[in-house]
Amino acid sequence: NMSSKVTAALAGALTFAMYSGLGMAAADPYQLNLPEPQTIIARQIYDQHTLALWICLVIFIGVFGTMFYSVLKHRKDAGYKAANFHHSTTVEIIWTIIPFFILVGMAYPATKTIIAMKDTSSPDITIKTTGYQWKWGYDY
Repeated sequence: NMSSKVTAALAGALTFAMYSGLGMAAADPYQLNLPEPQTIIARQIYDQHTLALWICLVIFIGVFGTMFYSVLKHRKDAGYKAANFHHSTTVEIIWTIIPFFILVGMAYPATKTIIAMKDTSSPDITIKTTGYQWKWGYDY
């Protein structure tokens, strides 16, 4: 049918037009993460951010992988009577304890870094910043 060919051609042209502009919207590598750290504390912050990102990725893959597996594995036809179960104390304890240890493992190095950031007893430079009505003033 001629109209279906025209519709398919228009859909293809529209799809091509939409995707052809995506290259211009791509981010430069420096825009995809934190700036390159220049100090020891900045490096610690960067490393902790990266670690948290990887932990979140592993959790995301685990949760959604389990969810999709369960949906696909346990789907049944209409009219199927579902199993009747309520809870498992063991599972509830496990999914409470694991996040606790993940958070403690992330909080310990973060706390050390925050304490190091608060130590200003021997600064390399002191900057006095003054806020004016329309600008900032700096004295070094």
